[in-house]
Amino acid sequence: MLKNWPSDERPREKLLNFGANTLTDAELLAIFLRTGVKGIDVVELARQLLDNFNGLHNVLSADYHSFCQQHGLGKAKYAQLQATMEMSRRYLAAKLVKGETLTSSKQTKEYLISELKHEHHEVFAILFLDNQHNIICFKKLFFGTIDAATVYPRVVVESALKFRAAALILSHNHPSGIAEPSLADKQITQKLVKALDLVDIRVLDHIIIAGHLTCSLAERGDM
Repeated sequence: MLKNWPSDERPREKLLNFGANTLTDAELLAIFLRTGVKGIDVVELARQLLDNFNGLHNVLSADYHSFCQQHGLGKAKYAQLQATMEMSRRYLAAKLVKGETLTSSKQTKEYLISELKHEHHEVFAILFLDNQHNIICFKKLFFGTIDAATVYPRVVVESALKFRAAALILSHNHPSGIAEPSLADKQITQKLVKALDLVDIRVLDHIIIAGHLTCSLAERGDM
């Protein structure tokens, strides 16, 4: 049992002594679970869940039914997880408040990950910015199937004019977990760049979110 482990190997003590970044996915999940079940310590239970869901990302994004039917889990744990995830999202959102200037690509990607990584269908969203790259707002504009979202350049242009944006950062998620841009992704990016250029609005980037992975079309030279 966990209480028989050396103190510096127990997940909670390891986190306090060495930092959360030193923990494995199973150890982090074990701290969240707090207790195991009869005959299984909490770390082993966490490992089983990771195996059953094929990774931490799928545990965190599981729906209510899939989550609660797992041994050792239930509606209380599901509610606790959802609250934890929402606190994380709000924390990241607070770092990108209206009027703040975007100075870090890493910060922008972290925020977009928090907003889009748990979507089960494709969602196309935009960060609207002023001419100093201060944030005006973030909006999810198009919602598609598991494979694709239909994006209308006219709606994007109208939204940009409505918010008086001078620049945009486009983003959408890949529920497949593969961040590599498709030919369609590159084509819609070029269409939007051309449409927005007609009204003197710049597209700074198009960032694809696939779980915790990201792909910047600007960084790849695909814009």
